[in-house]
Amino acid sequence: MSSYSPIATTNRKFLFLAATALAATSAFSVLCTLTVQSYQRSRRLAELKASIDVGDPTPAVSRRTSVEDHSTEASRKNKSHVTKLNELGVPVSHSLPSISESDVKVEWDQVLIDEQLARNRVFLGSEGLRKVRDAFVVVVGCGGVGSWIVTMLVRSGIGKLRIVDFDQVTLSSLNRHACATLEDVGTPKVESLRKYLNKVAPWVEIETKVELWNKHNADRLLEGEPAYVVDAIDNIDTKVDLLEYCYKNGLQVISAMGAGCKADPTRIQIDDISGSAEDPLARATRRRLRLKGIITGITVVFSSEKPGPEKATLLPLDEEVFKQGKVDELSVLQDFRARILPVLGTMPGMFGLAISTHILTHIGGYPVDEYIVGRNRTKTYCSVLHSLAGQKMRLEGSQKLPLDAEDVGYLVEEVFRGRSVVSRESGGNRIALTKWRSEDGWTAQNVVLMTKEEVKMHEVLVLKGGENVEDVYPQAVLDLVKRRFEEERGYSRFRE
Repeated sequence: MSSYSPIATTNRKFLFLAATALAATSAFSVLCTLTVQSYQRSRRLAELKASIDVGDPTPAVSRRTSVEDHSTEASRKNKSHVTKLNELGVPVSHSLPSISESDVKVEWDQVLIDEQLARNRVFLGSEGLRKVRDAFVVVVGCGGVGSWIVTMLVRSGIGKLRIVDFDQVTLSSLNRHACATLEDVGTPKVESLRKYLNKVAPWVEIETKVELWNKHNADRLLEGEPAYVVDAIDNIDTKVDLLEYCYKNGLQVISAMGAGCKADPTRIQIDDISGSAEDPLARATRRRLRLKGIITGITVVFSSEKPGPEKATLLPLDEEVFKQGKVDELSVLQDFRARILPVLGTMPGMFGLAISTHILTHIGGYPVDEYIVGRNRTKTYCSVLHSLAGQKMRLEGSQKLPLDAEDVGYLVEEVFRGRSVVSRESGGNRIALTKWRSEDGWTAQNVVLMTKEEVKMHEVLVLKGGENVEDVYPQAVLDLVKRRFEEERGYSRFRE
């Protein structure tokens, strides 16, 4: 007899259908849950993006309609309409609105700001970061150096910036500008900075001034008691005027010297302007400030890298340019340089990073040891100069030399690399300069570096004994001295 039962079959069918229904219900529940979660994530992401995109708070549809309406309206206007320009050649139109017209004040969640500045908070401490967030800095000049200063101050959370520059972004400036793009060419540098940095830290207040800083607008452009004023100007007259104004009005200022024609990052230094060396712009600035009674008290960033005959130099203008008229008319503004200064794009950035680091640590109260100025061994140079004057006294009865401590530093470090021409030894306490040939004068072309013991022997044999250097020293030493003097002749064209 078969065990098959209609009742059992019915039960199995019922259980199968129940299980299928339960599985379908579970799958539907999971699908609904995932759908809701996906929708919630999308909505939160959209809200976050909308909260970040503050450059133009108008909805996309409204923006598109507005642009289309504007284009339609513009097409009705006379196509021969000429855009007005101000005295600097910048369009005076709604394309360059002021801060108050273009920016929308948004309250940012402090939690998000704290997270963005978390690394700075750990480094500077909560109090140090608070000082940075409360600080106001003015940057004058927003080119290769200035753009990096502004960028890193904003990224580091500085509270407010006023950036001043009359110039526009050019194609040739893209090799060194911190954030300008091809799209920015022809627009004011300060506006390209603000547009970019609003996407990085929109909670930092950036006030732009498309103006040339000068004595007449100084009070207005530097008002507000800034914690720091940064001079990133490459025009000597304007630079000196700005530094004099800050000095006499008690404003904390730091100045960028020349980054052009420089390529050695190890020579970038921060020091008082009185300690700057081997920087043509620093030398010219130092001289003019001295005439105004300002000798010290201004912090500068400079490169002590020595110019040379095989290194980049200020490019001369073509002869055809001189024949066509006044060279001064080629510059952007009167008294601004028209010739091209070669710039390796990385160097202005390093100048700017050094300056922004100095500002942040000083404002934040971070303990920084006294800056070490490489190869500026003043005491050693004075000692070497005193020793050379003593030699002249022994030989000629007079200590007067046509060289000073700066010349000695130049000879020791740049010409002879701090090493004896005889033994190639080095050492601040063991080296000394000596006259080379007895029949020649006391000039940079007749002074060599030796150890003190070698100087004594040289004085006995050559300077007092009358022997020729060719009879005393091997050919390798003679060749080395000849090469050093040839280099010095090339260097001397760039010295004072």
